[in-house]
Amino acid sequence: MSGIENSGGQAGEGRVKNAILIAGPTASGKSALALDLAQRRGGVIVNTDSMQGYSVLDVLTARPTAAELARAPHFLYGHVHPSTAYSTGAWLRDVTKLIDEGLLSTQPDGTLSRRPAIFVGGTGLYFRALAEGISQMPDIPQPIRDRWRYELKEQGAAKLHRILLREDSAVATMLKPTDGQRIVRALEVLDASGRSILEWQAERGRPLIDRTSTRFLVIEPDRAELVSRIEARFDSMLDKGALDEVKQLTALNLDPGLPAMKAIGVRELRAAMAGDMSFPEAIERAKIATRQYAKRQATWFRHQLGPEWQRLHPGDDVVSSI
Repeated sequence: MSGIENSGGQAGEGRVKNAILIAGPTASGKSALALDLAQRRGGVIVNTDSMQGYSVLDVLTARPTAAELARAPHFLYGHVHPSTAYSTGAWLRDVTKLIDEGLLSTQPDGTLSRRPAIFVGGTGLYFRALAEGISQMPDIPQPIRDRWRYELKEQGAAKLHRILLREDSAVATMLKPTDGQRIVRALEVLDASGRSILEWQAERGRPLIDRTSTRFLVIEPDRAELVSRIEARFDSMLDKGALDEVKQLTALNLDPGLPAMKAIGVRELRAAMAGDMSFPEAIERAKIATRQYAKRQATWFRHQLGPEWQRLHPGDDVVSSI
């Protein structure tokens, strides 16, 4: 069994001092802000986006370019194979490893760090886990993981939901019978540990950052401007090789239910390459999906992030004040 453990400090005190958190919807300019801050402050950048952690999808996930990666140290980008269902817990364990290896500042006296950690991305749950802690979860042996994914494929979500209803009714009643991924997650946790996932979720860990010395920033771009940026960026992705990435991903013959296979643009471009729709239609659908995703992100950040988060608009001069 493994979980996120934070050594040292009082309850609620995180290990990373003087961190900078930059959240925002896709295409809002947060990566550019993080890079500017990293260069000015000698900081390191930590990916806080679930899709940018996957390999192969460099362009489609808008991962920093080789030139940008060379301008400041970057961590947790492209380090996960698309065959892996990367989770919030796995990301937090990776951050903990960076801390344990001395790559992120953990100065106990709270003085200004020479290399502040700049966490940037669009995955709200990563930021919440970083700042508030996360429920510890058991390690799932690969045979158990494989078994339940096989059962999902063979029997379907509704059948597994009935099994979960029998074995752990409290969890089953909270899930839709069609939500195969969450049903499988609940079953594999129960199978591996003998305990309900609800029990594990009730045991929260400690935050990894020291909230009192952290700067919280969230970018809230104008909607019309964001739409324009999204459309221009997807056109640029096509020019930079997005189709080749989708071909590489398709060649891996992965389960279509894996998170990497659900990256925006993958499904649409695969359909176009298979002749199921035209490329102009696929491109338009991908842009629409990106706009919808950005809207969901903005809504989540607006309602889920607390008053400590400073709301920014693209172009605001915050670098000089940090």
